[in-house]
Amino acid sequence: MSVHSLHGTGIAGDLASPVHRLDPRAKILGLAAVTVVAVSTPLRAWPAFVACFAVLAAVAVVGRVGPRVLWSRARVVLPLVLFVGVFVPFVRGGAQVSVGPVSVSEAGLATLAAVSLKASIGTLSAVLLGATTGFPDVLHGLERLRAPRLLVLIAGFMYRYLFVIVDETRRMRTALAARAYRPRHVLEAAALGRVVISMFLRTYDRGERVYVAMLARGYGGTMPRLDALALRRADLVFLAGLLTMLGAVRVAAEVMA
Repeated sequence: MSVHSLHGTGIAGDLASPVHRLDPRAKILGLAAVTVVAVSTPLRAWPAFVACFAVLAAVAVVGRVGPRVLWSRARVVLPLVLFVGVFVPFVRGGAQVSVGPVSVSEAGLATLAAVSLKASIGTLSAVLLGATTGFPDVLHGLERLRAPRLLVLIAGFMYRYLFVIVDETRRMRTALAARAYRPRHVLEAAALGRVVISMFLRTYDRGERVYVAMLARGYGGTMPRLDALALRRADLVFLAGLLTMLGAVRVAAEVMA
């Protein structure tokens, strides 16, 4: 079954691909290892970055996650990550080089390049994980990997009720538009403040009622699942091959450094 993107799940690509069928724990550990290797590698060991990009490209090709999906999701995060790095060449000291009419720090340019490469690899790793694994499966995988339970619970509730809050906000905007609310200056924007307060109170009240209802039904801090996770041979092969290659890349980076 091939899909571009399943609405509400974030999954994209071919659902029957070997990457999509992998255990969430294998994908979490493997893609996190790619990010760790990239972050811990100095810029002068640039072949390591090429290897990380090659691994991510191979995962995307096998999972049939197209460049359009990767770019549409990565462009939301990357500009925010790179925004600070853009100013480094102008504020860092050291030898100066001329780039057009301005002079920038050579060390600052190297820092900007390193930040850009590492941020791109980390972002693409996260995008590929989200495109090949449903968010509930990611949470289940984190739970089985003994991630902090509180963090997993917060992420789970945020995901489950984000769509409810978005829908509530959309209804409020429709109600304002139906009443011809079109503010022309700041003094007329007071209604937006009342909408925000109303959203906060409704969200808090709904969250409290849902939590009490869950406790009444025996909720003990974990969400029940019908399907249990089990590492198969394909998961172990994927993880072992990926970690072996990344280990070799990291050793080569140490030698080059």
